[in-house]
This record gives sequence, structure tokens and C-alpha cells, in this order.
Amino acid sequence: MAITAAQVKELRERTGAGMMECKKALVETDGDIEAAAEHMRKKGLAKADKKAGRVAAEGAIVAVVSDDAKSGALVEVNSETDFVSGSDDFQGFASAVAQRVLEDKPADVDALSALALDGDKDVNTVRTELVAKIGENIQIRRFARFETEAGQVSYYLHGARIGVMLELEGGHAGLARDIAMHIAATKPLCVSEDEVPAEERQKEKDILIAQAKDSGKPAEIVEKMVEGRIRKWLAEITLVGQPFVKDPDQTVGKLLKDAGAKVVRFVRLEVGEGIEKKQENFADEVMAQVRGS
Repeated sequence: MAITAAQVKELRERTGAGMMECKKALVETDGDIEAAAEHMRKKGLAKADKKAGRVAAEGAIVAVVSDDAKSGALVEVNSETDFVSGSDDFQGFASAVAQRVLEDKPADVDALSALALDGDKDVNTVRTELVAKIGENIQIRRFARFETEAGQVSYYLHGARIGVMLELEGGHAGLARDIAMHIAATKPLCVSEDEVPAEERQKEKDILIAQAKDSGKPAEIVEKMVEGRIRKWLAEITLVGQPFVKDPDQTVGKLLKDAGAKVVRFVRLEVGEGIEKKQENFADEVMAQVRGS
């Protein structure tokens, strides 16, 4: 019988398995969703469903750049523990995912999840099988992909937890790596002042005005104080305004100018950034188990 997209969708939602695996199970069970779900549980492919709600705030940032340095990809893949994120299986999966981003240019994580990764298995199917094998929730959280004609794409990884990718025009590979390393350490908001959102500027200015007024100084003095503090704040949050970490006597902007180079854009990813982690109390957990028994 013909298997409809709606049947595949329903089975995916119930089991958390990949599209191709769901379709195969439905074909083998003549479209019976209950039987297909049971079939997948027996194969271990539906185990991921029970783990999908668990917080995955550990993991790794992986990066890959094309041989000609004209394109690159930076990907965050999450797990529940750093022990799993350091395993060969996890690292192999994360690296393969980054390669798919580089080569296939998916628009988002959903599009990436549907790409072929291992024979007739898509990325999500391989992920689901890995969840079943390892026993932890594993998620592809986000990715960035750069492509350039005039410049070069470079990256820097600080261990597996922080990754930076940038597009540089002019300069050389060593400079690109140094700038990426600087970004990893200092977390600039953007490249230059003209990229700072107007609302962010105004919000900071309003805060500084309120602080300065409390000083009791005349209005003209307050205005000059605020102007100076805004300039200082802009230097702190913009890449070109920051002192270069390897030579604080010069700014990144001066370093780039002297090298005849320009940072077009960058992205910085940090594992688990913005994810609320569950705080575990081991003693309380043990006592709860004791009471339960």
C-alpha cells in the first residue's frame, strides 16, 4: 500500500526516529502505525523518544573549512554530559554533520536533519540511532556557514567548547587565526561601531545619563561624561575597538589596518550558551532514592 507523508509525520512524532526509518517501518507493517511503532521499539529506534525532553547542555563545537578556504561551517551539537561529547561516536557524528553543512548548504537545522548522511539514512535517523546506542539525548542545536569570493574563511576552536569562524579580506591565514582566537577570548558584539543596533546604543546612553545625573554635575558636564563613556563602551563591545589580546598596546582595528586587512563578519558559538541547566544535588538525589526504597 502507499504510505502517506501524514503517516510518516505521525510516526516520527511518536518515536523521534528519522523519516526514512519511519517510512521503512510503515512499509513493513502495511501502514499500521501502532505496529510500526512497536516494530521500531523492538529495533531500539524509538528509545530516543524518552530522552528527547532531557536537557542537553554539554556537547561540542566542530568546524570545517574547504580546501580553498572559500567556505566554512561551524556547528554546535549537544549531549547531556561532557563524557559522551568526548566519545569517538559523538565526535564522528558531529564532524560528519559539519561536513554536510559545508557541502549541502542547508537553510536551517530541520533542512540539515533531512539530508542524507549514511547510505539511505538521513542525519536525524543517524542521530536517533546514536541516542539509542549511547543512552543520552543528542541534539544538533545550531550552525553557521560562510562563503566568500574575495576573502578567506578561517576558524579557531578553544578545545571543543568555544568556536569562532570569520571571513577576512586581505591579510593571511595566521592573522585570521589570531583574530579568531581574540574573538573567542573577548566575545565582541560585532565588528565595528556602525553595526551596533541603534536601540542598544540608546539603551546604554539612557543608563549612563541616569548615572551621570546622580553626580549632581551641570548638564554640559553630564553630556561630556556620557559621550566619553559611550565611546569607551563602543570600544569594549566592537572587535576593531578592542585591545588585541596578544598585544594590548594596539587595537584590533590598528592591527588589521597595518596588515591591509578587513574582518567582514564573524560568529562565535559556545557550548550550552543560553541553555538553562538543571542543578543536581547528589545528596538529595541519594536521599530520595533511599526514601523511595
